[in-house]
Amino acid sequence: MPVIKLTQQFITNDLKCPDHKSRVEYCDSELPGLYILVASVSPGRGSYFMRYKDASGKTCHSKVGRTTEIGLQEARAKAKSLKAEITLGADPRGAEKARKAVLTFSDFFEDHYLPYVKPRKRSYERDEQLFRLRLKDEFGSKRLNQITRQSIQSFHTELLASGLAPATCDHHVKLLKHALNLAIDWGYLMEKNPAARVPLFNRCNKVEHYLQPAELEKMLAVLRTDKNRTVCLVAMFLLSTGARLNEALRARWTEIDRQNRVWRIPASNSKSKRIRSVPLNDSALDVLSQLDTQGKSDYLFINRETELPYTTVHRVWNRLRNKAGLPHLRMHDLRHMYASFLANSGRTLYEIQSILGHSTPIVTQRYAHLSSKSLQDAANSASVIIKGAMPVPS
Repeated sequence: MPVIKLTQQFITNDLKCPDHKSRVEYCDSELPGLYILVASVSPGRGSYFMRYKDASGKTCHSKVGRTTEIGLQEARAKAKSLKAEITLGADPRGAEKARKAVLTFSDFFEDHYLPYVKPRKRSYERDEQLFRLRLKDEFGSKRLNQITRQSIQSFHTELLASGLAPATCDHHVKLLKHALNLAIDWGYLMEKNPAARVPLFNRCNKVEHYLQPAELEKMLAVLRTDKNRTVCLVAMFLLSTGARLNEALRARWTEIDRQNRVWRIPASNSKSKRIRSVPLNDSALDVLSQLDTQGKSDYLFINRETELPYTTVHRVWNRLRNKAGLPHLRMHDLRHMYASFLANSGRTLYEIQSILGHSTPIVTQRYAHLSSKSLQDAANSASVIIKGAMPVPS
């Protein structure tokens, strides 16, 4: 670290690194703190730096410029200005330090976001999956304040181009928005949420299959006769109650009140996280009467091989629907079928919403078109009155 009086002639003619060193600092004797850093791989060129101590007493280095870009006189002027600012309490590298102090998206998501949502969000495993499969590679190494709206929009578009469904692409952006909102709330990000104004695709992905009478007969024939009675009864129970599959698979006998014909689904099993009462019609009670698990298991439906409640029945369901010649029929469509039975029987959307446990009427609106016959019958009642009031032609 030789200390010399730097001159422009020295910088022009003698700026090189000694043979036995990979780098050298030529310190200016005229302005303490100013030095030129020269690397052995770049003879004749170097960079001006100002050495100083920050408020904590730590030695720091602030780059002033390259010798190929500014002359010695300008470098000294900039260095003096920096030195004056430092004396007044400024830290030239404060902004850079603050930027580097910001968490990376991976660190925030894994160490802060996931621990927060696990006890609060039922679908946290889906969040973890989206992060692991795509978000980590794209944004994991970036600091929270380096994630831009443009980068999110590009990522969103690339997901669609890769073949993902529009709704799945939107889920990634929604997760980013939620996570970054929490980062702002907790003080890890001091800027606006870059995902806040990213437009979603919002494609309609509602797929519903309603069976024609002949198709319903085929399905019921399979459910009445197939050897896997438990899964058949699960399907019949869904068709008879409009319940969700997970609600049925987790159903316990303590939740069933046969006398009052009610199944009380606890908040822990309900998607709305509220206790829900499902009326049990004759068909649902018939399913319960065919089960032999009461007194033997806490659960209504158990796997005969493991003696444990089912976690999934999709493999058996795939066989059953193909056997009925209905390969397109999803198990969730049984819930929609139940709703269609109610709508076409003249039940109000409010009644359907209450029975299905929808959180808002908007979700139930999808069944409005199914009640057109009932609405037509209601409209015709006005016609009967009008015609009845007309004078009989003489």
